[in-house]
Amino acid sequence: MGTELVRMENIVKAFGPVRALQGVTMTVNEKEIVGLVGDNGAGKSTLMKILSGSYTATSGEIYIKGKHVTIKNTRDAINLGIETIHQDSALVPQLSVARNLFLGREPTRGWIFMSHLDRNFMRTESRRLLRRVGIEKNIDSDTLITALSGGERQSIAIARAMFFEADLLILDEPTNNLGITESQGVLRFIREAREAGHSSIFVTHNIHHVFQIVDRILVLRRGFLVQDIRRDETTVEEIETAITGMVTSKNPA
Repeated sequence: MGTELVRMENIVKAFGPVRALQGVTMTVNEKEIVGLVGDNGAGKSTLMKILSGSYTATSGEIYIKGKHVTIKNTRDAINLGIETIHQDSALVPQLSVARNLFLGREPTRGWIFMSHLDRNFMRTESRRLLRRVGIEKNIDSDTLITALSGGERQSIAIARAMFFEADLLILDEPTNNLGITESQGVLRFIREAREAGHSSIFVTHNIHHVFQIVDRILVLRRGFLVQDIRRDETTVEEIETAITGMVTSKNPA
C-alpha cells in the first residue's frame, strides 16, 4: 500500500443540537480503494461532503499528502485533486451528454480571442467514456440529459470523473439505480483507477459490491467510526454486525 494521501482527523459536524459526526478520524492511502459503509443517518454522506467542500466541519483537521489544508468549497477540493460523484449525479438536465461531461472545463480550438468549442473532440471522448463505464446503448453525445434514464445519468457522472482523473475520487452510491452491466462497469472503472495510481472512497449500501473491489472497509454508526479493517481480514457478516450494532445468536434458546 502507498503512503498516506488523505487524513481527516477528529471531524465533528453539528447541525444545531444534532451532532452528525462525533470526532471521526479516517485515512486514505495512495493507490487504495476504501469502502465507506453504514446505515442511513450514520454520517457517511456528511463526512464526504466535508471532504468534497459541500459542508464545512464544525471542528477537526484535514491533511492532503501530509499538508494541512482548508476546504471551504467544492472548488477548493477540486484544486486539491478531489473529484466527487454525488448520488444525485449533479448534472444539468437541459444540456447535452457531451456538454455535461466537460462542464466547466470545455476543450477549445483556435486562437485565444477567437476560440470555439472542440465539439468533435467532445463527441469522440464522450463515446469512449460511455463505453468504458459499461453503457452499451448507443447514446448520441448531443442527447439531452432529460432524455436519459436514472442509471444512464449516473453513468454519465462517473464517465466525467474518469476523464478528469484526480488523486482521489469520492463515489457516493455510484451503482445506485444501475443495472448489472452498468454496475460492473463502475466497479471495473474503480479498479482501473487504482491501477493507474488513483485512490477512491466508495460509499455504498451494497456490501457485496464493497467486497468485490475495496482494500479496506470503514464503518460509521451514529456518527462514530466503529470499524477500520482490511477487507481480507473480515467477512460480510462481521461488517453487517458492525453497521447495525446487533449480534444475531446462532444458537437461539
